Amino acid sequence: MNYRIEEINDLVKRDPQKLVDNADADYAARIVHAADMISENMSKCPVVLLSGPSGAGKTTTARRIETELERRGINSHTISMDNYFKTLDLRTCPRTPEGEVDYESPNLLDMELLNEHFDALSRGEEIHVPYFMFARQKRSASQFTSLCLQKNEVAIFEGIHALNDAITDKNPGAFKLYISAVSETTFPDGAVMRPEWTRLVRRVVRDNNFRGADAEYTLSLWANVMRGESEHITPFIGKANLRLDSSLEYEMAVLAPHALPLLQELTRGKRGFEEVEQIIPLLRQYEPLSSSYVKPDSLLCEFIGGGIYEY
Repeated sequence: MNYRIEEINDLVKRDPQKLVDNADADYAARIVHAADMISENMSKCPVVLLSGPSGAGKTTTARRIETELERRGINSHTISMDNYFKTLDLRTCPRTPEGEVDYESPNLLDMELLNEHFDALSRGEEIHVPYFMFARQKRSASQFTSLCLQKNEVAIFEGIHALNDAITDKNPGAFKLYISAVSETTFPDGAVMRPEWTRLVRRVVRDNNFRGADAEYTLSLWANVMRGESEHITPFIGKANLRLDSSLEYEMAVLAPHALPLLQELTRGKRGFEEVEQIIPLLRQYEPLSSSYVKPDSLLCEFIGGGIYEY
């Protein structure tokens, strides 16, 4: 689906509630469709593999799918695949072309343990989901979460590498879901708010709100994030049983007032500045929409806060 800035701005001024309600209804319909397909696949495998790039809204989408499945009597458990990171060994860990630790690499994940756990869950056995201590970059030796799926229960494993061949080839029956913001917004002069820019704006706002990071820090990571996406995520999109668009027509009208002050602090010469130079004029064209219109279960709360889900 593609949007037009003129239509968005017209509704922000004339009927903002209609704009929000219609977009939320479209997103909710995508959630219902995903839940339909997952419930139909349960007889084959109780595991769901949920992938998507940075800023896709994977966490909220997983929570919303959980809620929709519960309405059908299906209990679900969402597990972050980040907890399957191996304890970081600086001597052998993958590196970026610049020589830094490559946190986008699937080689940081314990694929062997993941596949063992998928097999065990499919057999109705209990697993111990590990706990990764990010501050210390190591897996806890004592903390874990026990999980054993009962009848009418599914496990949603969420992570950027969930569709990697190392996982999907050994778990062909698992339901595979890819989530990303894929809709574009067009402007009268032919300019386009590209989907990757939508995700970058989301991340700039989120990192500032929840991680105390300024836009310069987020932009310094973005080039490697995009490299990792092209190498480790995009090649496996075709494995998905369903691709879910997490775009919301009104989101830039809400995000622009948050993002513009952060992006305008950047100065020429900073990494990623050229991209920001193209984004700022587009954000300035959005009529601002108050975050008071954003519902507590909205995907946007993953980036601006104020929602009902924990992140």
